[in-house]
Amino acid sequence: MHPLKFKPILKERLWGGEKLGTVLGKPITNDITGESWELSTVAGDVSEVSNGALANTSLKTLIDNHAERLLGKSVVKRFGKEFPILIKFIDAKQDLSIQLHPNDELAKERHDSFGKTEMWYVMDANPGAELIVGFNKDVTKSEYAKSLEENTLLDLLNYEPVKEGDTFFINTGKIHAIGAGVLLAEIQQTSDVTYRVFDFNRKDKEGNLRELHTELALDAIDYQKKDDFKVSYDDKSDTSNAMVACPYFKTNFLSLENDFSQDTVHRDSFTIFMCVDGSGVVQTESGEAMIAKGETVLVPASSNSIAIKTSGAKFLEVTI
Repeated sequence: MHPLKFKPILKERLWGGEKLGTVLGKPITNDITGESWELSTVAGDVSEVSNGALANTSLKTLIDNHAERLLGKSVVKRFGKEFPILIKFIDAKQDLSIQLHPNDELAKERHDSFGKTEMWYVMDANPGAELIVGFNKDVTKSEYAKSLEENTLLDLLNYEPVKEGDTFFINTGKIHAIGAGVLLAEIQQTSDVTYRVFDFNRKDKEGNLRELHTELALDAIDYQKKDDFKVSYDDKSDTSNAMVACPYFKTNFLSLENDFSQDTVHRDSFTIFMCVDGSGVVQTESGEAMIAKGETVLVPASSNSIAIKTSGAKFLEVTI
């Protein structure tokens, strides 16, 4: 099975912009495109292959027919025939809503879903752009509820200035939001369960306020101030630099100035490459795929080795 590229699934969002087109070359058709789903098996939004002999085959079909070859035996044992992560590029022209995600236990109980642990890698940020991550002090549930009533929630939140290369790990329960002017790569558990708690009183194109999940969020929020979100990592050239290792995914940073290769015969997991700068060619014993900034390639677990031919590129390398 050759390295696989997929057709982007583009999402119109109230807060979206044009950078997915102007910076990443996505075929956007409006100026409020907020997300490009790169790898997804979410119902109604299943990715389709765009290259090679398997073009137009859905990712779900590939998993149904070749689960262990594609995902890896250990991944199938843990997740069955489900693709365990969702890969996106996100362009925030405006601030996203203030939100959080429940943990696995709460999500299973309430929504028959996984929770949503995620990470962000900032690809581009306008001057002064920020993220909201967590609280700026410990708060109680009653203090939080009072801030919603009095419209003072923003005073309790922690604001993080960002620049290209900054990376954040967002565990479940952590209140957060992507700020205006930020373009980022997102890696997350396969889940679309989000509790929106504040949306700046914005209205959608029909003039309606978007739904808030005030009550659901109360028991899902981590009310403690924590400084556990900023990811520190090396950026040594031509080697794999560890970024995030959590139960749901592992992400490394590759800053390549020259060709790169690795033995993956014992990996027992698929490998995803998200190109965040430059370009190259991902090669295995079964074929190859061109990859450029804003593109994603999925290498099946059955591959025994991976090579990247490049004269300069940066990648997020994701495995389970």
